[in-house]
Amino acid sequence: MGGLLALGSIMSMITLTPFFVFLFTIVFMASIGKSFGVRRLYVNLLVKIFEFGRQNIESVRQQQYANITKSVEEVEQARARNNPTVAGTGTDTGDGPETKVNGNIPNGNSNSSSSNSQYHRLSNGGDALPYIVNGGNTVISRAESLILSPEMIDDTPSKSAEPHEDDAVGEEGTDGDEGVGTDCGSEGGEHEAAGFKLANCLDYVKSGMEAIIEDEVTSRFLAEELKNWNLLTRTNRHYEFISWRLTVIWMIGFLIRYFILMPMRVLICFIGVMWLTFCTAVVGCIPEGSFKRTMVKSVLIQCFGFLSSALSSVVNYHNIENRPLNGICVANHTSPIDVLMLMCDNCYSLIGQRHGGFLGVLQRALARASPHIWFERAEAKDRLFVAKRLKEHVSDPVNPPILIFPEGTCINNTSVMQFKKGSFEVGGVIYPVAIKYDPRFGDAFWNSSRYSMMQYLFLMMTSWAIVCDVWYLPPMYRAEGESAIDFANRVKSVIAKQGGLVDLVWDGQLKRMKPKKEWKEKQQEKFSKLLKGE
Repeated sequence: MGGLLALGSIMSMITLTPFFVFLFTIVFMASIGKSFGVRRLYVNLLVKIFEFGRQNIESVRQQQYANITKSVEEVEQARARNNPTVAGTGTDTGDGPETKVNGNIPNGNSNSSSSNSQYHRLSNGGDALPYIVNGGNTVISRAESLILSPEMIDDTPSKSAEPHEDDAVGEEGTDGDEGVGTDCGSEGGEHEAAGFKLANCLDYVKSGMEAIIEDEVTSRFLAEELKNWNLLTRTNRHYEFISWRLTVIWMIGFLIRYFILMPMRVLICFIGVMWLTFCTAVVGCIPEGSFKRTMVKSVLIQCFGFLSSALSSVVNYHNIENRPLNGICVANHTSPIDVLMLMCDNCYSLIGQRHGGFLGVLQRALARASPHIWFERAEAKDRLFVAKRLKEHVSDPVNPPILIFPEGTCINNTSVMQFKKGSFEVGGVIYPVAIKYDPRFGDAFWNSSRYSMMQYLFLMMTSWAIVCDVWYLPPMYRAEGESAIDFANRVKSVIAKQGGLVDLVWDGQLKRMKPKKEWKEKQQEKFSKLLKGE
């Protein structure tokens, strides 16, 4: 019995010692803000694997398309043999007699017309063929520049002045009180005589059908679509069984993600939360002063750097000379881990809705060490309290910059939606920050209506990694005579342009509520003016 105990102790030392050395190394490197570069090498390896998968998928799809085309030719030939017809004589067009037999040119060059008809059937999915050239993708095809290059979207009205976007009725401000409708009338609609004409409503019908199929708003609350498959079955592409090579790679990746990475990440996350709670409790006991502020900054950066390793996160910071020093820092909002990505490089005070559960633990831990503002969104008295606290925080130059997400909700990192004007009425300097995640390695968007916080963390920890870019933009000031709404829109456009996001005027709260009645009334008013010929 004693021999078994001795053997067990020796085995535990052999297995646990390397693990604790590894854990201590992570803590130490996070405390000094350094890294061995293992995660970046891991991400580069993933890129090569994804590229191999893309090439494999394309080759298989091309082979499938060739087989489909070949089978169509065989069907056409069988139809021609089974349905012989009497040869017909063509008419003389002046350039010489042209005789067609069975609908084909008599010189035997029937491949052109046959292949063209086959192409149309394949591309449109018509006839009895259930195949489509694009591999059966049922998602609406979009221009590749729509998401990454919003400035290249052609907003020039068409000849018939059709609506530019299917639901482009928004507001220039952030309150939604000034709706701006699209020009849905025909080019000469304003000069036509009064009275109803069917053509007057065709543009509205077309716009409505497009909005039913896909609109600008609801697509921002769903997972971002991928151009290439990332070996995750939770995405919109499912190619795990398209070839045996991809099947093997997918199965190996599944085992690595769920049986190696996830347990390690869960353990690191648990230790990191405990370490953050302990450190903030200790730092919170230090008397107020410059020493406490210095300790809080170093401790929070170290703790959040440790927590970021639980997601295998790789963050690229750009223009660090514009890193916020005080005042207000505003950023686009994709997920609660936005805070994690930013706090790995700088210390911020936070403002946001009060949460329970796992997020509540973090909020209470942070509140022990530094000033933060938590509120209940539904209570009006909390709004007045937040505005007062925000002004007090900004007026004190020794306070750290306060991080605000003016959208008020999570967007899927393809666009920037309406900024609330409250944080732009306070005054002082505004530091814009653009955050863009790479969806190939994992979807960072939190769909709170579908996943709880724990479910979201499970998806994050079973993803490949979290890779994002953070751009610190030059500080901005409110111009003389500029309203808070205009200032908010100006800051939003700068963030959207830098992050390669679509700049939308819609309110992100449409995820939870219906559009305002005023928007519908303005569209009705515009249509009535069109009928009157005004």
